[in-house]
Amino acid sequence: MTERHSAEPAQNFHGDGAQDADTLVQRAKSQTLDDGGLRTSQLLGDALALDPQHHEAQVLQERLHQMFVPRWHFPMLADTARNRAYAQAIAAKVQPGDVVLDIGCGAGLTAMLAARAGAKHVYTCEQQPLIAQAATRLIAENGLSDRITVIPKWSHEITVGTDIPERADVVISEIVDTVLLGEGALATLTHAMSALAKPDARAVPEWGTLKAQLVESSGLLDQWRPHQAEGFDLSAFHRFARVAQLTPGEFAACGLRSLGPAAELFQFDFTRPDLTPERTATDLTCAAAGTIHAVLVSFELQLAPGIQVANGMDAGGHWGRTAFLLDRAEAAAPGDRLPVTAQHDTSHLSVSANGPLIPAGEAAAATVWLNPAWRLRRPVRDGGDRTAPPPAAWSPADTGGAGLPGQPCH
Repeated sequence: MTERHSAEPAQNFHGDGAQDADTLVQRAKSQTLDDGGLRTSQLLGDALALDPQHHEAQVLQERLHQMFVPRWHFPMLADTARNRAYAQAIAAKVQPGDVVLDIGCGAGLTAMLAARAGAKHVYTCEQQPLIAQAATRLIAENGLSDRITVIPKWSHEITVGTDIPERADVVISEIVDTVLLGEGALATLTHAMSALAKPDARAVPEWGTLKAQLVESSGLLDQWRPHQAEGFDLSAFHRFARVAQLTPGEFAACGLRSLGPAAELFQFDFTRPDLTPERTATDLTCAAAGTIHAVLVSFELQLAPGIQVANGMDAGGHWGRTAFLLDRAEAAAPGDRLPVTAQHDTSHLSVSANGPLIPAGEAAAATVWLNPAWRLRRPVRDGGDRTAPPPAAWSPADTGGAGLPGQPCH
């Protein structure tokens, strides 16, 4: 006969507070989340205070936090190079007696840096209630509640005279994504600099530049466009993977190799933002032989003169990367160029390759052809199979003085 060991009665399995904890969890599950999760978080926290091992409360609390507190907050706060750069820039920009507006409070670090730099008062806004609540507590624990006010609002909802007593002398933000645009930075800063800041207000960051370069990475394609699995062709699924968003770990694992220098696509002035969509066409050059798999887009942010953060090929830190995958890999030689078009609508970026790779030297010949003052001469044959040494590749044409070099040709 098998011996059975009876467990404790079910009602006592979680400890003395189990019944009350269960009730709180059920109430938490019935709450709406239109308050940003505040009430649900409080109920789950109370349940765990009664029963720290309550399984369902632990699971629901973690799910709530992942829903409302983006995971990138934590590697960002651990990025010592980024933190040091912001600390130096804020110390350089904030003067004693300044009123500072900090957009996107997060944990409150940049607001506390501004207070430490001598600001008279810092007003920091955070639209996510759970994060705003946590920042308020963190700021209090660091003894700065009298100099920092957390406003649980989106910056577009702030009004001078109600939420802040006067316009700001300095506007601080870090509301950019891996291509500077995805968090609505331009629209947010356009409003802030015009409606919430003084006419001569300073800003951190000052400007940002987007750049693009050609890269080779078989690991990138293995990760985002695997060709087969268990003998089955997966190519028809590749059209869903045109833009690769890479975490720092994925970026390192893919082993991207630069094939050429980064070329500037767009520059954004964060002190006087412009909400005009832009489009640019340029050629990205190969400096080394290889296979072009993608166009990597990166940024440089100038926080203050001489102080920058970046997420280029050689940059470390918490920043991710964005790579635009070519529809077809291109074998390239040094000097070859790939025409690309980049566009943004102030919120989103697109990059596409235009046509085939331009071989090295072809563009120079086309430039000569466009100017009637010079003409190409074909190699001259001397009557045999040998090709006689050609004259110079170009020579002045007999134009009678028309079409001088430097004049436009239509």
